[in-house]
Parts: sequence; C-alpha cells; structure tokens
Amino acid sequence: MKNYLFSILFSFFVFLSFSNAINADETDGKTVFQANCNVCHAGGTNQIIPDKTLEKEVLDNNGMYNVKAIITQVTNGKNAMPAFGGRLSNEEIVNVANYVLDQSNEGW
Repeated sequence: MKNYLFSILFSFFVFLSFSNAINADETDGKTVFQANCNVCHAGGTNQIIPDKTLEKEVLDNNGMYNVKAIITQVTNGKNAMPAFGGRLSNEEIVNVANYVLDQSNEGW
C-alpha cells in the first residue's frame, strides 16, 4: 500500500513539475549533473554504453527525448545506470532532467 501511495504522490509531483518545467532551476540542474552524472556522461557522452549518449537524436531514437522519460530514468535507473531516486531530491531530479534536455537541444 505504501508503494502504491508513493507512486501516486510521485506521479502527481512529476505532473506538477512538467507543468512548471519553465521554472526548473537550470543552475541547480547543472550542479547536480556535474556532481552525479558527469563521470559517465561528460559532455553528453556515455562512457559505459557509447551508443546511448545524451545527444538529441539519440535521446529521441530511444524514446528519451522528454522530461518525463529522463526523470523516470534518473529516478529508477536502468541497465548499468544506477537509480538516483534515493540519493537526489525530487526537485534535483526535475532540475537535472530539464538541464539534460536543454543541453541536448543546444548540442552539449
């Protein structure tokens, strides 16, 4: 029951975050990225699985070119990527997801 309630609350938070994506703190997103993601994803690369970079075209081809998908990936992890849901706050995850999407649009 707790997991169900958590899922509902998290989904609601994510929904609110998308509606306020413009208000995401890109400075915090960059700081979070540099402290947690940069080891594997410096400059939008992927040191573990080189074909799965954070470049716009690659994200789009993998169904990851949206804030919701990036939030899910960062929160839950997948394959070699660890989950950051227990390490980062929801706000930090939203901020880093928006930062990644913005950077992919700018070409890193």
